[in-house]
Amino acid sequence: MSKQSPSRTEISSLGEFGLIEHLTDNLAMRQKSTIKGVGDDAAVLKYGEEVVIVTTDLLLEGIHFDLMYTPLKHLGYKSVVVNVSDVYAMNATPRQITVSIGVSNRFSVEGLEELYAGIKAACDFYQVDLVGGDTSSSQQGLVITVTAIGSAPPQQITYRSGAKQGDTICVTGDLGAAYLGLQLLEREKQLYLSQPDMQPDLEKQKYIVGRQLKPEARKDIVEKLAKAKVIPTSMIDISDGLSSDLLHICKQSTVGAFIEEENVPIHEEAQLMALKFKLDPITCALSGGEDYELLFTVSPNDLPAVRLLPDISLVGEIVDKEDGVKLHTKGGNIHDLKAQGWKHFE
Repeated sequence: MSKQSPSRTEISSLGEFGLIEHLTDNLAMRQKSTIKGVGDDAAVLKYGEEVVIVTTDLLLEGIHFDLMYTPLKHLGYKSVVVNVSDVYAMNATPRQITVSIGVSNRFSVEGLEELYAGIKAACDFYQVDLVGGDTSSSQQGLVITVTAIGSAPPQQITYRSGAKQGDTICVTGDLGAAYLGLQLLEREKQLYLSQPDMQPDLEKQKYIVGRQLKPEARKDIVEKLAKAKVIPTSMIDISDGLSSDLLHICKQSTVGAFIEEENVPIHEEAQLMALKFKLDPITCALSGGEDYELLFTVSPNDLPAVRLLPDISLVGEIVDKEDGVKLHTKGGNIHDLKAQGWKHFE
């Protein structure tokens, strides 16, 4: 009798968030201090008057960064930014970080000093303390894990699940530039590999390259919202692309949404580079990822105050779930918004 082979499900068939949901949906929260577990930008814990925010990101060489064009100092800075951005996306303030690294013997002490110089620069700018971590050897390239810890009053915390029909959808800054910066860096890498004597030509695209190599978390926006006494109804940081991250809000809030293409903010340099690469600028803005801007919704009552704040675009509205998640194009057409941003395990 032949032995039946066990069934096998490919991780890529679930995707990052599907895999997390699959692996954690039967985990019970046993502690009264656990307010929010898996499923948002960060976990929320309550030990006293304020709540504690905890989030972790893992960065792998060859997956999340390429050291052929990523300076170690920039990488250290960015590794902090991607974590504190998740804390800000909960409408909270980051306070401390821990940093753990796995490193091979191809790195020198001087190289790691560069990495930590970037980490220190980010700690200085965002006023967070580096309070611990771990180091280990690695046979698979450089591995960086940062955990960020933050806090906020309980009534200020903003989840992905609070959007309501009639809320306005807001986006900070501009979108798509980080993705186009990555395309440019990858192009120059391939040219260098084929012609090592050729110098990279990046001088005229400082903005999009900077958006990829040294992004900033929107500390300023969270502070301005607090000063205006505005608490968003939902919020997420744009790491996987506007489409993907809006769909996370809609799923967790059980709502639909529409986005007006003409209102999506795209930097002029990103527009021009997209056309140079024969890419659609709006597709880059919707699906590029790694912008680390904030996507949030506000109630009609708070809209007048938000309109007065700088660097915020009103891009759409939350609608009934049955209406779906749609893009209204400049040409008057309506398309379904699909999650086409960064995909893990592919």
